[in-house]
Amino acid sequence: MSLGLAKHTHAKVTGVERVSLFKVLTIEEADGTHLPSSSVLLWDDELQEGACGYTHICVPKDPAVIRPGDVVRLRPDGSLVSILYRRGSRANVLFATERCNSLCLMCSQPPRDVDDDWRVDELLALIPLIDKDDPQLGVTGGEPTLLGQGLVRVLDACAQHLPTTHIHILTNGRNFQDPGLAYDLIVAGREQTSWAVPLAGDNPAMHDEIMGAPGGFLETMRGLAELASHGARVEVRVVLHAMSVQRLPQLAEFIYRRLPFVEHVALMGHEPMGYTKGNRDRLWIDPIDYMPALQAATHHLADRGLRVSIYNLPLCVLPKDLWPFAQQSISDWKNSFAPECAPCVLKDQCAGFFASAGPAWRSRAVVPITFEEIAA
Repeated sequence: MSLGLAKHTHAKVTGVERVSLFKVLTIEEADGTHLPSSSVLLWDDELQEGACGYTHICVPKDPAVIRPGDVVRLRPDGSLVSILYRRGSRANVLFATERCNSLCLMCSQPPRDVDDDWRVDELLALIPLIDKDDPQLGVTGGEPTLLGQGLVRVLDACAQHLPTTHIHILTNGRNFQDPGLAYDLIVAGREQTSWAVPLAGDNPAMHDEIMGAPGGFLETMRGLAELASHGARVEVRVVLHAMSVQRLPQLAEFIYRRLPFVEHVALMGHEPMGYTKGNRDRLWIDPIDYMPALQAATHHLADRGLRVSIYNLPLCVLPKDLWPFAQQSISDWKNSFAPECAPCVLKDQCAGFFASAGPAWRSRAVVPITFEEIAA
């Protein structure tokens, strides 16, 4: 199985006195940049030492990981180079916190109860180094709203340095039931920000069990109402697994009836990482077995004017009438394809798989698509 591009490599690092972020620039870009030399990591074809006044790294273990335009984190007296932003990637995110106030059964990033407010300062250092013309930037965690006013500061920085970039924030929505915090976050986010909120079911018992948050359904609904009252842009996300697909058509009807302000609905295959692996017996269902429910829900929403997307599912598993809704949604560094995908004529248009999705997590319906099948 082919794997996506890594987010870390090792290299010889010199001249770094503390944990620091750097913008990787060519010599030509460095000559015309507004950034101070202390924020620039000079790039040349072999990543060798060059012009004075700039920090350099030499002999990276995997040169393909680092490219001009990236933003990297370097540590003193260490060799680890971490990519925090990758030029040209459609999956760049600001990682806000490891903390969360839910314990979702399908969480791919299990939360940790740690004091990581330091991340706010790192994000504030990162944002000015991001390309100004990047069309979209994600914010994720954990639960980003647990940063409180720290997230307000991050959104203010995005508005200042990235005024045309769409900021897409993943949140369980529960903290928006606090009107004061909701107002501050929505004002800071301005029209450039959308809030992606998961719903696991159309009733409290189902939602709360899946999200591991007693009372979470009511809190999320209150948060969604607060978002709507301020005219915020809202996306609803539904992760598809054995528990949620039981009432997927009913959930689609609930979204249409109760959440008419939603501008996008994402129906998503799950990522087999974190808690998902431990809860496989409760969550796993071959996607081919829930296709009737997915078809009904997708068309129910689309026929009523809602914008709908299907994420994280390969085209060969989907009936052809759902292909127009399918997106290449998996982050490039997590994306992979199975060996049997090699001859598929739609591989370049397909979401493929998460790199963590071994054979046990792949549908029995995975087969290469042929030109004859497309024409049929």
